[in-house]
Amino acid sequence: MDKTFQPATIETRWYQEWEDSGYFAPQGGERAYSIMIPPPNVTGSLHMGHGFQEAIMDALIRYHRMLGYNTLWQVGTDHAGIATQMVVERQLEAEGIDRHDLGREKFVEKVWEWKEQSGGTITRQLRRLGSSLDWSRERFTMDPGLSLAVQEVFIRLYREGLIYRGQRLVNWDPVLHTAISDLEVLSQEEKGHLWHFHYPLAGGEGHLTVATTRPETMLGDTAVAVHPEDERYAHLIGRTVSLPLCNREIPVIADDYVDREFGTGCVKITPAHDFNDYDMGKRHGLPMINILDDNAAMNGNAPAPYRGLDRFEARQRIVADLDSMGLLGKVEDHTLKVPRGDRSGVVIEPYLTNQWYVDARELAKPAIAAVEDGDIRFVPKQWENTYFAWMRDIQDWCISRQLWWGHRIPAWYDEDGNFYVGESEAAVRKEHGLGDDSSLRQDEDVLDTWFSSALWTFSTLGWPEETEELATFHPSSVLVTGFDINFFWVARLIMMTLHFRKEVPFH
Repeated sequence: MDKTFQPATIETRWYQEWEDSGYFAPQGGERAYSIMIPPPNVTGSLHMGHGFQEAIMDALIRYHRMLGYNTLWQVGTDHAGIATQMVVERQLEAEGIDRHDLGREKFVEKVWEWKEQSGGTITRQLRRLGSSLDWSRERFTMDPGLSLAVQEVFIRLYREGLIYRGQRLVNWDPVLHTAISDLEVLSQEEKGHLWHFHYPLAGGEGHLTVATTRPETMLGDTAVAVHPEDERYAHLIGRTVSLPLCNREIPVIADDYVDREFGTGCVKITPAHDFNDYDMGKRHGLPMINILDDNAAMNGNAPAPYRGLDRFEARQRIVADLDSMGLLGKVEDHTLKVPRGDRSGVVIEPYLTNQWYVDARELAKPAIAAVEDGDIRFVPKQWENTYFAWMRDIQDWCISRQLWWGHRIPAWYDEDGNFYVGESEAAVRKEHGLGDDSSLRQDEDVLDTWFSSALWTFSTLGWPEETEELATFHPSSVLVTGFDINFFWVARLIMMTLHFRKEVPFH
């Protein structure tokens, strides 16, 4: 016998024995008990938060297994669209290869190769923890069965009018060239400046002064807003000002959103490059002028001297030009929240693009009722209040991503830009009577990773087939996860499961 205890050797050997003997698989029994593991990203490695939640789940599963329940602890990993694509792109860059040189098909092959070689870190760590997961049922969000479920959900939601394509503002990452979710944006305080610009009144008698932290966006201004009860500017509402550098006149409008106490009480409105301005622009029917391209450089809608300039270079040039024209007032030091992409670290731009959306308001109604009625309980209970606050103010969900790794959107476009949704190009041609001589191209975008993981509780059990496992283990008994993804994952699980299964995903 060894003089010292060697846990690595002993625990690894016994765990393999348990797994090989099938001790973690469901054993039958009248009462079922099931937990779906929150699928960790295939790119990652476990941290202490994972370790904590796996310990809670393992305790619950082992306890109910010993009580004689028919227990299932479902294991699997998430394909992690942006994170995985970045890992593989960086490996290729180290070899001097750009993914565009490879092309989409060969790049995706490279990602699958990486997944087979390096994507097992998480599952090895779960085994090393002693977690009694049913490895015989391991799933991956890009495996054929789950991909079929994703396609089925997209097509059904589209045909029910709950998925649509539209042009709206998104969080745009100018390095990754994709829309990203709010969860993937980190807003952090940074030191910057507040520039005060004079916009001359169109009649020539004086000016309005606006303050901005992003001077480059002024090229896309379509109004100046004041508070309707601000006596300083009441006589100017309905007048126009001359937008410097742009040879355009823009209106002075009144809106309750304006904070009279901030800056001068006059706010420049750029609907295509600011989320609050976008809402105001819709309320007042303002034009939306996009002045940036995918790289966050000035596009053809910007005045000629600034076209092609990076946004921050354009900022310096605009400030200098306004200063030389006598239209720059004071410049103040200012601490502001700067949104940065959690993957790229680059400053994120609100950007007007065509994307696919889910009508989340409609899906949220039964999801709110399920918690109100007690069909789903949050522990601790106070998280119900946060859930309700999110769900009652929910916005439509942008589900498209401009990536190559992920579930490609099942939509095809003809030469006139009309699109058709279906299982395949052949199915689309047949359904819509499109001959083989007509040109069709599939949508380049893939679905947000959260879209596929929102189906996790039922897609892992074989849906859309009505399997024995689905009848036995769904709804699942409990979900153990971090509160930080209550909205981005948990709420979407509830919405999707109620819509497609007419039952809660967990109790």
